Amino acid sequence: ELGVQPRSNVDSTDAYIRWMIRRDMSTVLDIEHWSFEFPWSEDDFVNALRQRNTIGMVCEVNDHVAGFVIYELHKSHFRIVNLAVAYQYRRCGIGRLLVDKLIGKLDDRRRRVVAVVREANLAAQMLFRACGFMATAILRDHYADTDEDAYQMECSR
Repeated sequence: ELGVQPRSNVDSTDAYIRWMIRRDMSTVLDIEHWSFEFPWSEDDFVNALRQRNTIGMVCEVNDHVAGFVIYELHKSHFRIVNLAVAYQYRRCGIGRLLVDKLIGKLDDRRRRVVAVVREANLAAQMLFRACGFMATAILRDHYADTDEDAYQMECSR
């Protein structure tokens, strides 16, 4: 599924965002492992998605999973806990579609989308900034696997 030809830009009419289902897991795991130095395992995904307040969505392009987002529902905000785009779909608008989908869900109750981004993950920082996020905090030594800092980024409506 990941052998799709690269596209310079994905028209939003080609892309479809839907709930993540069990059969998406192998492609999601492939995207995850190719995207991150410290990727989630299948157990990490299963444990996260078993939580009542956690939701997974995928973005499909021509029947191929091009990216995914895992987010938590909180009383006043959504919290993105994982987001990745397949290599051949990067810089084509998939990440933005996924983030914009969450921003579009904001209402009188949930007024913010929050994401925590590794200091070294410039691509994610640029994506969130392009979607209207601002860094609101520096989280020192945030990760258990490294001594790397993170930025808390937020978008409010």
